[in-house]
Amino acid sequence: MKITQIRNATIIVEYANNKFLIDPWLCPKESMAGFDAGINPQIRQPRVDLPCDINKITDVDAVILTHFHPDHFDEYAVRALDKGIKFFVQSQQDYEIIHSKGFTNIEILTEKGNHYKNITMYKTKCQHGKREIIKPLCEQIGMPYEAMGIVFKSEHEKTLYIAGDTIWCEEVKEALNIYTPDVIIVNACGATVQNGEHIIMNLSDIEELLKSAPKSTIIASHMDTVSHLTVTREDINAYIKEHNITNILVPNDGETIKL
Repeated sequence: MKITQIRNATIIVEYANNKFLIDPWLCPKESMAGFDAGINPQIRQPRVDLPCDINKITDVDAVILTHFHPDHFDEYAVRALDKGIKFFVQSQQDYEIIHSKGFTNIEILTEKGNHYKNITMYKTKCQHGKREIIKPLCEQIGMPYEAMGIVFKSEHEKTLYIAGDTIWCEEVKEALNIYTPDVIIVNACGATVQNGEHIIMNLSDIEELLKSAPKSTIIASHMDTVSHLTVTREDINAYIKEHNITNILVPNDGETIKL
């Protein structure tokens, strides 16, 4: 297994001899305004450039979109990706969106599991911020709330859990209990909206994750890129040093972790 951190939630997962591109957000640095609903809307995003050429990023076997938000998929990805590439999504709604962009080989992931070559992938549930607070806010601004995580299983690989855009919640605990993943990728910049609620994991959430999965390798993704972040790589590395933690990895953009 290899995990390459591209930028933000965009990663490449090499698993059981297949290469997956997750959440391709490929636009140039500062080409988007900050999110009005988030803190620091005056900061343009992405805050950083891609670490490599787009053609290298899109040279993959399949794409997985955890949810259709503008910092997870964009028109640059639409233009760069082959329209016949295998494309996995979380719902019929996202299926229709991706189909409208010209993609023709789309499949909806399910909690019962989907087979792709020698891999089984399971959709897992998320809370993209506290459901009772953030879902009504999303409805007010016309942005979908639901997101998914994914578990990868294969005979000769460790079990991988990509938690997706989620806070620490019962749904994440359930996924840990069901799948006991060896490797967990978490989106961990503590992105925060104007009312003060964080909508993906922060340091407190990571602390809870460590308690529940002390033997898993945890990889922090979705770092140092969006306008509304509250946690940086520097913050997580300081936490690791302070608590003498050995099972959290914080890859830089362009870095590959081999497991």
